[in-house]
Amino acid sequence: MRKALTAAGLAIALAACGNAPTTTPTQAGGSPSAAAGGKTLEGVKIEVAAKWTGEEQKNFEQVLKAFTDKTGAQVTYASTGEDTGAYLGPRIQGGSPPDVAILPQPGLVQQYADQDALKPLGDAVVKQLDENYTDYWKELGSADGKPYGVLVKAAHKSLVWYRQSAFDEAGVQPPTNWQELVTAAQTIADSGTAPFSFCGASGWTLTDLFENVYLSTAGPEKYDQLSKHEIPWTDESVGVALTRMGELFSKKEFVNGGSSGALQTDFPTCVTQVYGQKKAAMVIEADFVAVSAVESGAKVGEEAKTFPFPKIGDTAPVVLGGDIAVVLKDSPGAQALLEFLASKEGGEVWAKLPGYLSPNRNVSPDNYPDPLTKQLGQTIISAGETVRYDMSDLAPSAFGGTDGKGEWKLLQDLLRNPSDVKNIQTQLEAEAKKAWKN
Repeated sequence: MRKALTAAGLAIALAACGNAPTTTPTQAGGSPSAAAGGKTLEGVKIEVAAKWTGEEQKNFEQVLKAFTDKTGAQVTYASTGEDTGAYLGPRIQGGSPPDVAILPQPGLVQQYADQDALKPLGDAVVKQLDENYTDYWKELGSADGKPYGVLVKAAHKSLVWYRQSAFDEAGVQPPTNWQELVTAAQTIADSGTAPFSFCGASGWTLTDLFENVYLSTAGPEKYDQLSKHEIPWTDESVGVALTRMGELFSKKEFVNGGSSGALQTDFPTCVTQVYGQKKAAMVIEADFVAVSAVESGAKVGEEAKTFPFPKIGDTAPVVLGGDIAVVLKDSPGAQALLEFLASKEGGEVWAKLPGYLSPNRNVSPDNYPDPLTKQLGQTIISAGETVRYDMSDLAPSAFGGTDGKGEWKLLQDLLRNPSDVKNIQTQLEAEAKKAWKN
């Protein structure tokens, strides 16, 4: 969800992957297949828009280069910034959308499908989906039962990253439950280091924290109900989760820079505060923290380590996010690019680069560049029944995906004033009613 990584300086040698799946030579509508071999798209120009910047953009551009080397197509990249909807909306309305967009929210797939802004996937793309993706992942890219998108990148969001030296100095071990986390945080604070660096200026990081707490305290069934607004945000279960979050926010010594400092800290600066500046011991975020940790000089698996998000209630939370590629301008090039991104070949090119997890079940975890990413990649493919998708990404973007509004703003208000739970619940419900109505 909205991960604009800005790490720089990682040099990765891109290995050629020759395991192209067998596909039909043409797409629906007669467009050439990217995986069929031969430079069938010489002279074709494709514009792709996605939220990525910095190192994450550079990595994706390596994937696009592999597609160009294979097909001859010329691909240009445009960054949408954090608010994908704000970038794409005017371009769609003006009749000049990019050929392909990569959406950070499944909710946008339904929204754009309702506006007739999306083009259905061609037969060759659907064939790749059927071969490489589970039904759960395919449904996230569908609207009204029709496939419009390919989940091209997944994120494991139920992680706490920590700095080994900070834990060693405080004499603490990775906690296994919430109470142990709170106790460890106090011990670390007493040692003179802030236990947490919160990326409060990037509101989506606070929604990720809420989702883990809520899934663990309320359970999967309630999580599904709240994600569809079938129960109100004034429900007691929401208050329980917000109060638990307040246990981390309310102690000034727990938060690097206090609440005011945290609210001015974006992602990935919060990662730099842990590993580069060594001002804090932990940052609660997804697998893609690895990119910024390495850029800060920390080696993943040694100084930069993780433990699973601590269990609070009956459920050990596993929350996943992801990015979905869709076609906004139907063309041979757009369909061929989505076919490549949905293929085993395309996934394995990307998997060799840092900060990436593939939802493609046929991408071997052996492609990942380090043991941690390999382990997380296996977790995503073999996830059980209690795994849930990022709740805010399933919501209308006005509520769950807009900077300075809706859930982002109100969870920032919670960070600012953790005792104001009831009032924040009331405002969350008012914003949710408005967003779902529209």
